Amino acid sequence: MNRAFSPFVKSLFVALLAVSGAASASEAHAPAAKVDPAKGATLYAEGDNARGIAACVSCHGAKGASTITVNPKLGGQGEAYIYKQLVAFTDAGRPGTVMTAFAKALTDEEKKNIAAYLATEPTKAGAAKNKDTIELGKKIYRGGIAENRVPACASCHGPAGAGMPAAYPRVGGQHQDYSAATLKAFKAGTRKSSAEMQAIAYRMSDKEIEAVADYMAGLK
Repeated sequence: MNRAFSPFVKSLFVALLAVSGAASASEAHAPAAKVDPAKGATLYAEGDNARGIAACVSCHGAKGASTITVNPKLGGQGEAYIYKQLVAFTDAGRPGTVMTAFAKALTDEEKKNIAAYLATEPTKAGAAKNKDTIELGKKIYRGGIAENRVPACASCHGPAGAGMPAAYPRVGGQHQDYSAATLKAFKAGTRKSSAEMQAIAYRMSDKEIEAVADYMAGLK
């Protein structure tokens, strides 16, 4: 009996392996979900009460134009950079912040959709406010602080603060309070999403940080 059925069983086993292999290959080459800025816009504006996701607009303003100075302006920020930060809120990069729970509730696709939406919105301009430190801020942004090995901010973030979308954020027009707090967090080591910025901020005084943050707010 075993001899009679062994060829059949063997053929069936081979067939199952073939089907399984074809399915795995299909899954491996399945196209990634298309990024959808429209879905990102809806989630940004409305949130998702069922999952406890608050509307982003409540803190970051319509179209990412935050009016709360401790919350960053996000409109016009690089798509890749926003996505990278949303991921960082869920790992060791930026842990334990108010954003952590929201970011963890978002799927990877939703993070990408929100990032894509915000990148399409215009950047809201800002203005420098402290005339006493504007020259110091300009000097640091344009030329760095050579004696402390602090490079010019413009070398990475660009002369107008537009940044490099995949690597460095837009800083031009950003709120002074947010930029200063971010640099101080890098300096203190509480924000770990960029080892490069941790090293740079560590070599700056609070006065220098506040001066360059104010200067960057006026960049257009």
